[in-house]
Amino acid sequence: MEKVKITEVGPRDGLQNEKTILSTQDKFEFIKRLVESGAKHIELTSFVRKDRIPQMADAMELSALVLPLYAKDVQFSCLTPNTKGYEGAKLAGFNEVAVFTATSESFTKKNINMTVKESFESFQPIFDLAKQDGIKVRGYISTVVACPYEGKIPPEKTLEVAERLLDAGAYEISLGETIGVAVPNEIESLLSVLLKKIPISYLNCHFHDTYGMAIANTKQALSMGIRSFDSSAGGLGGCPYAKGAAGNVATEDLVYFLSREGYDTGINLDSLIQVSQFMESKLDRSFNSRTYIAKKNVG
Repeated sequence: MEKVKITEVGPRDGLQNEKTILSTQDKFEFIKRLVESGAKHIELTSFVRKDRIPQMADAMELSALVLPLYAKDVQFSCLTPNTKGYEGAKLAGFNEVAVFTATSESFTKKNINMTVKESFESFQPIFDLAKQDGIKVRGYISTVVACPYEGKIPPEKTLEVAERLLDAGAYEISLGETIGVAVPNEIESLLSVLLKKIPISYLNCHFHDTYGMAIANTKQALSMGIRSFDSSAGGLGGCPYAKGAAGNVATEDLVYFLSREGYDTGINLDSLIQVSQFMESKLDRSFNSRTYIAKKNVG
């Protein structure tokens, strides 16, 4: 069976937009259960200002609970928007961090109050430090197909940003379809342009499911050779700057689809359902993952 890498982004990208602020212990239980379900790549937290994203205020405390127990067997990463965040991640013991930018000037300005150029200037020191420290850097690009403010984004613009991240030293580029409007032919157009210049091993797809197209887009990306995807248990997450944008593609839906297609994800679907059931109770809201709903209803 051919393997597909799934990066579980629920603990960071998923939770940071939730209104309910979970206790550190509940987050630890969430991650523990993800590990037990077979997740091998988990985005754990974000080292950001506590007043800006209160949900991530316990980054150091959570890391101190999780990393000593599981870092030997699981690749954990965290988001570091600046050098202060990077130093926090290094102190906590991470060997992988992530930086983020976008293709859209309007989105970048709204999201981090910078231009795209300024975002690169802000995280270049992270790449420099990480190279010295032997820490891997993952690069996120938002709005790779469309922007809530600027509309459709030309694939060439995404290529330009992706190449800059690779030149800076990123080991993987997560292509964020931030508002979930893309359909397979748009993913085909995007990847056709990128793959002319970027080796496929550097690319990951991060789909949102606003219009229910995430799995269809995953199938398109798979057909073009992509073997790395982001997802979030229960479909947690969304984009606070993109009105109506649903959460990330649910890990359950992705695992179900990939396993039925004959790929090995290493994740046990039944265990994953229990993870989402736990989180649903803690967040006191219903999840929209189709596989989760189907599996839960049949017991």
